[in-house]
Formats: sequence, structure tokens, C-alpha cells
Amino acid sequence: MNATSNPFKGIGGVRGAVIVASMFVLLGASVLGNTTSAADEPRLVPPPLYDVTKAVNGTQTAVFAGGCFWGVQGVFQHVEGVTNATSGYAGGSAETATYELTETGNTGHAEAVQVVFDPQKISYGKLLRIYFSAAHDPTQLNRQGPDIGSQYRSVIFATDDEQEKVAAGYIKQLEAADVFGPEIATTIEVGTTFYEAESYHQDFMANNPSHPYIAYYEAPKVQALKAFFPELYREKAVLVSDARG
Repeated sequence: MNATSNPFKGIGGVRGAVIVASMFVLLGASVLGNTTSAADEPRLVPPPLYDVTKAVNGTQTAVFAGGCFWGVQGVFQHVEGVTNATSGYAGGSAETATYELTETGNTGHAEAVQVVFDPQKISYGKLLRIYFSAAHDPTQLNRQGPDIGSQYRSVIFATDDEQEKVAAGYIKQLEAADVFGPEIATTIEVGTTFYEAESYHQDFMANNPSHPYIAYYEAPKVQALKAFFPELYREKAVLVSDARG
């Protein structure tokens, strides 16, 4: 089944099979009268004690991975101060930066989102707080909800030494406060290259709001963003397609 003919998730492979299984979960929940979302339960975490301080003219870039990039992209597209959020791959080589190869879990890549932001409107530390509060569950190792494999790992791809220092300090802070209970599985990788994903992955949540996978697993993350950070929430998502005209 090709990328455009799959009625479940727009793609084939492992995630397409996950969608079929999810449909049965949804059906069972409906029959039993259970309306609880299968999305990981978000929780509002405290702000980081330290933030990136260096002055930068223009925009800055952050890269986060936490499960399916559709949801992570969808969350950050609703954040004030974010000028672009692009789905892609990070952690591996250019030769293997495709969905089909990344999906095998053997490339070193994680599904990631490159977030371009205006530091005059939102800081890197605030993006980290959103990442840990609403965008994913940082306690899951090499998986996120129904998606399993190292390509769905929780990882911060720091773009410089200061981002690495702030992110590492924040993880230690959250662990010391025992915010999540289980040990945080999020790792930090430095010096990696971000590769943009295929066009059909971009703006997927915005373009497919009623898709079963989006409605059940990913849309609740945007609702958590709105509930936790009303001052940072933007109703109209900033889309990749808008930036390119």
C-alpha cells in the first residue's frame, strides 16, 4: 500500500498496522462506553531553573523527538513564538533519512521535529517545558504509546553546548523533584544533522484532524498544551505549507 492509498495513516509499514489495531481499540472503547483517550497522560512540569542566555539576533532552532512526529509537530505548531516546525529525521545519516528506512529502527534515526522560534517571544527553556509537559511521555524507553522502536525514542537533539547544558540540567531537576516517578528515559544527542521528512508527513495533524490516529493519540496533546500554557497557545497552527507559499 503506497503513501497516498492507505486509508489508515497515509502510509504503510508498522505504523499502518498500528492504526488497524487502534481501530479495534477505539471500537472496544466505544462499546464499553470508555471515552478516555489512549494518549499518554500529560502533566504540567515546573519550569527549568536555568535557560539559554546567549543573545541571538533573529531566530533559534531546537530539535525534539518523542514518538510519532505528527503529534510533536502538531503541538509546537500551536506555540506562540514558533515560526516553523518541520517533521524529519535525526540521529542517522543522510542516506537513511527516509520514512521507509527509519521505520525499520536500524538507521539510528528518530522521528524528530525541528522547531524554529523567536527567542524574543519564547525561550528554549519554555520549549523544553512544553516538550516534557504536553508533547510526549518522557518515561517511555524506545517507544511512545502504540509506536515501538528506537525511532520513537525520547531524545533532545541539542544544537549547541548551551542547549545541551540547559537540557541536561532540566532532566536532572525533574528527576530530583520526582515529577514522573519512573526514571526519565529522555537522552540528549549533540552534533547530529536534521533531515526533513517527506512532504506527506508535513502538517499531518492540521490536514487530517479526524484521522483516527490523530484524534485518539495526538490531538489530546494539543489540548494539554492549551490547558497548561494558555498564554503560549496559538489557536491557528503555523504550517510548513504556509511558510512555503
